[in-house]
Amino acid sequence: MTTATIKKIKTVRPPYPFEAYSHVISQIPKEDGGGFLITFPDLPGCMSDGETEAEAVANGKDAFKAWVSARKDADKEIPEPFYRPDTVPEVSGKFVTRLPKSVHAKLAERAKAEGVSLNTLVLALVAEGLGRKAA
Repeated sequence: MTTATIKKIKTVRPPYPFEAYSHVISQIPKEDGGGFLITFPDLPGCMSDGETEAEAVANGKDAFKAWVSARKDADKEIPEPFYRPDTVPEVSGKFVTRLPKSVHAKLAERAKAEGVSLNTLVLALVAEGLGRKAA
């Protein structure tokens, strides 16, 4: 595994402040450790968590600063705030899909190896995939 050091930016001044970006807070199931997850629909891959909603938001601010620093260090554009929950069609947050048994087995095996539920693993992989597509 290779690692890279991101230059610390003294003052992170994205075109828009943290408060301009919508965020989604969701509860993490107890079997996955509990607490709350915060994600930013406009900032692919930017997420954090916390024991409480307030802690998740505080940690989300740190994740936001790190995400912006990493994008600036890579000379990548910082997307402008766009997502607004009131413009999204009504969704439940749940969907069901069929998988080939071989894919299901591989996912279950990986989830077990990482110590998370199958749902958490699939959510992380989908979020990662969406981040790659948007970046």
